[in-house]
Amino acid sequence: MKKTPISLSLGALQQAYRDGVLTPIEVVEQVLATVDDDTHKAWIYRIDAVALRARAQALMVSGPQGLPLWGIPFAIKDNIDLAGVPTTAGCPDYAYTPEVSATVVQRLLDAGAIAIGKTNLDQFATGLNGTRSPYGACHNAFNSDFVSGGSSSGSAVSVALGQVSFSLGTDTAGSGRVPAGFNNLVGLKPSLGLLSTNGVVPACRSLDVVSIFALTANDAQQVFAVAHGFDAKDPFSRAAQPHGFDFGRAEQWRLGVPRPDQLQFYGDDAYAQCYNEAMEHARTLGAELVEIDFAPFADTARLLYEGPWVAERYQAIREFIDAHPESVFPVTREITLGGAKPLAADAFAAQYQLRALAQRCAGVWCDIDCMLLPTSPTIHSIATMLAEPVARNSDFGYYTNFVNLLDYSAIAVPAGFRHDGLPCGVTFVAQAHQDQPLLHLAQRWQGALQGQAATLGATGHVAMSFEPAVAVPSGQMRVAVCGAHLQGQPLNPQLTSRGARLVQRTTTAPQYLLYALSDGRRPGLVRVAEGGSAIEVEVWELPASQFGSFVDGIPAPLGIGRTVLANGSQVAGFICEPSGLQGATDITDFGGWRAYQSRLK
Repeated sequence: MKKTPISLSLGALQQAYRDGVLTPIEVVEQVLATVDDDTHKAWIYRIDAVALRARAQALMVSGPQGLPLWGIPFAIKDNIDLAGVPTTAGCPDYAYTPEVSATVVQRLLDAGAIAIGKTNLDQFATGLNGTRSPYGACHNAFNSDFVSGGSSSGSAVSVALGQVSFSLGTDTAGSGRVPAGFNNLVGLKPSLGLLSTNGVVPACRSLDVVSIFALTANDAQQVFAVAHGFDAKDPFSRAAQPHGFDFGRAEQWRLGVPRPDQLQFYGDDAYAQCYNEAMEHARTLGAELVEIDFAPFADTARLLYEGPWVAERYQAIREFIDAHPESVFPVTREITLGGAKPLAADAFAAQYQLRALAQRCAGVWCDIDCMLLPTSPTIHSIATMLAEPVARNSDFGYYTNFVNLLDYSAIAVPAGFRHDGLPCGVTFVAQAHQDQPLLHLAQRWQGALQGQAATLGATGHVAMSFEPAVAVPSGQMRVAVCGAHLQGQPLNPQLTSRGARLVQRTTTAPQYLLYALSDGRRPGLVRVAEGGSAIEVEVWELPASQFGSFVDGIPAPLGIGRTVLANGSQVAGFICEPSGLQGATDITDFGGWRAYQSRLK
């Protein structure tokens, strides 16, 4: 794996800018050198070198203040508008030149990012493989004999090759995840409506989302923080909601995996082994693996090509394809025109099926926080794909198609490499508005990868460690408990009845004394200037709406203040009024309430 000259991951690039060892002009020059050789067929249109240099120079004059993506180069799938640049959707005869950029693109430009150009795709975003384009089949970043994945093919490959820092794709049935899995990338499929689709050529408007390809989950987090937000111009837009329990930062969380008899790899033992190793990797991060019935999700996935959603694809380009059928790629034409056949009654029947399946799927979430799935069951060569373009394309959607239909969020992450050098990927799936916990989990996941698995795309670089800002608030509060509210203790139901979840077992900083109060049933934690010790605590997370009633039920002399944890962070935690220490016993040497109680037995 050959390293690109400069790592374009956001952490590395932003550090280089801060240190003064790089400028946006120099980054643009590297980008121009790398995109000039487009043997992978990743690009449809590249911005003129003069214009790119002018953009970089303007950013250098303005400076990075207030621009979170200052000097960061990115690519745009060519079904997303960039002002003054043709949008083709992979069909030359369909092309038009927009006067304004798509909302999501404009937000990135306003944040200081540099648009490099438009990338190749399966025409009209119809496909998961990357070969359905008159601009040429896009090649995998690791082995040009294999597919890149699609439909956001060029968007993924341009990032994997180190030509840009991140890219925008779209995802209707897996188009923002499958190419990530095939090219060793992170691919965020956000909740429906969080990234505006205003200025995006639709595939299925009711399912489409703009997706993000990045070298790291931290990078995806930074882009998501800038790109998301309500847009009145998009009828499907909605504001992000507080996500609740942050399983991505919890020490213990419940991870759903399909029953072994429901896993499908189409005979690809290498991908099966990769998934087994991924499950073990998840355990090392604290996951409790819970086997789930995957049948209703698989049944939902099959609806995508049997119901009204094919008709929705037809509706998206109806006027054009009816007038110019010969302009449409043959496979795409065949699939799309099939959408003209279903009746309105068929659409209602499919919607009823979907609602019934959604009810069955909803029950699974009572037992899990998120799912771990293979991103794709297998990968195919370009030759195999061209020989059986419909059947082999369908192989890739086994674990992805249901996500959009059920309004879920998902993130594809790297999971290692096969013996033949091709990457494997897995995907975490959660309910709507769980984008932030998924990003946190992906950050932990990627940070724990080792060896070749830790490399970024096909660049040969490894990630820099940094903590991006949280994009969406959780709507949760964290509280440290040290006594009767610990797990298994008598007052723990006061937390669990309010929906609280245990996120961490740790200790305080060595600044505390612990007392057994005179009633013998509760401890008192007291912070001291010197002579303190580390005391065992648990950190629980509960909805902020429940926090007030929880605090109201705490009797004197105890109350809630701030507790300093072993890592130096502070959370809400129990404190004791000085008057409560009358008649109390210093039990600090026991190190915690449990240890003290065990000595009494």
